[in-house]
Amino acid sequence: MRLDPFNLPERLNLAQVFLHAQAAQHPERPAIYFEEETITYAQLADATHRASAVFRGLGLEWEQRVILMLPDVPQFASAWLGTVEAGGTISAVNPGLKAEEVTYYLNYTRAKFVVTDAETAAIIDSVRAQCPHLDHVLVAGGNAGTHLDYDAELTRARPDGVIADTHKEDVCVWLYTSGSTGFPKAAVHKHADFVFNALTYGLPVVGYGPNDISVSVPRLAFGYALGSNLLFPLLAGGATALFKEKPTPEKFFEMLKKHRPTMFTAVPTALNGILNSPGIKDADFSSLRVAISAGEALPAELYQRWKQRTGVEILDGIGSAEMFHIFITNRVNDVKLGSLGKVVDGYTAKVCDENGNELPRGEVGTLWVKGESMALEYWQQRAKSKTTFRGEWCVSADKFQQTEDGYFYFCGRGDDMLKVSGKWLSPVEVENVLLQHPAVREAAVVSFKDADGLDKPRAFVALNEGHTADDALAEDLKAHVRSRLEPFKAPRQVKFLDALPRSDRGKVLKTELRG
Repeated sequence: MRLDPFNLPERLNLAQVFLHAQAAQHPERPAIYFEEETITYAQLADATHRASAVFRGLGLEWEQRVILMLPDVPQFASAWLGTVEAGGTISAVNPGLKAEEVTYYLNYTRAKFVVTDAETAAIIDSVRAQCPHLDHVLVAGGNAGTHLDYDAELTRARPDGVIADTHKEDVCVWLYTSGSTGFPKAAVHKHADFVFNALTYGLPVVGYGPNDISVSVPRLAFGYALGSNLLFPLLAGGATALFKEKPTPEKFFEMLKKHRPTMFTAVPTALNGILNSPGIKDADFSSLRVAISAGEALPAELYQRWKQRTGVEILDGIGSAEMFHIFITNRVNDVKLGSLGKVVDGYTAKVCDENGNELPRGEVGTLWVKGESMALEYWQQRAKSKTTFRGEWCVSADKFQQTEDGYFYFCGRGDDMLKVSGKWLSPVEVENVLLQHPAVREAAVVSFKDADGLDKPRAFVALNEGHTADDALAEDLKAHVRSRLEPFKAPRQVKFLDALPRSDRGKVLKTELRG
């Protein structure tokens, strides 16, 4: 199926574009590797048709919500694609949620259906009385109990192969943002959003092809991995290797050895963990041709260590739930160390002041971006939607600067930037310098009020093995920063932690550090 991202047909369905068009061309090609199982395109297409038939048979109507609370298993793919094939709207969250989180998502989405695992189904049972919109719980992977058995329902289904004749601007997916406070909010997306980004970023920039096998540390519930580790490989006719376990360095090494992936979707924390793991001494990275990094700033020091040890290029970039996926990135043969690269063709980005006026190159401001993958709104958050979605533009909470030659540099979230001695301080800059110290494994910089009520930088540091957290090391770290940056940027305090607090998306929870 040949599509022009700038002139997509009005009738468009994601299941047809990303799966069925490829299944018709190469039905016996592997689409998913999972444990000892190889699922072909024909088999995934059949499972998707069956899932669609099950949902429609249970009463799913167009644009009604289905929510997935599943790990990275093949049933995630068939349920996700089956929902959009039926004309429904799909959202996904990680399993392993607390009862209050399950209640929130079920009521926020008003989902009629949830597809989940047995462990999360037990939590749903405990809060079911508080979730009046939920009609059906389908349990994948066995132990369904009194609930519908997803796998058995697919086996019994009689698929008709009908794909909903959806419009390219019909709502089909909710992607959740990782807000710094409170529960996540949903960015509401259309069918066309995913196709546009895949055809402007995934295939032409990263270069997914039919011989590629991808593996990911981030989970499919997040838009970043959904694109990089499912939709993009499928559109290219390639394959993805899934695993349901926690994405530890040891699990990555196991997948690397077993499946010999060519594409690796990661976050800097995972890259750092892999480099610091004893298992790296026996790891063979020769199958990997590229790694993708996003979700948090990639320190230059970490990039250099990764390249030196593995020889694998990292394409660091930035995307968001609001834009579905990456829209500024480094490219193969065009990596600017410390930067996020240049804007993806088809997108426009600029750095603006608080009034939306574009700033001169080199000045720090708020990132504005536009492109045809932008969400419609945040569900049930009109005020926040009006602040973020301004006409064609999506206004980020992040602070950036752009160089004269077009490279973008991340300076920090708006609420992370510090004003010290009347000058702006980017915590990312200080964190990158701290990570160059041999004792430092992780670092985060936030502000605190000194005795005079003035904002000053405080560093939280997790150490590598063999180093002792004491006053002498704290002073050495301060001196290390002063020797490389302007003195006002050096942390006034250094606090040692075993590990930095992180969200389920791997982002450092700086609100906890400030608290």
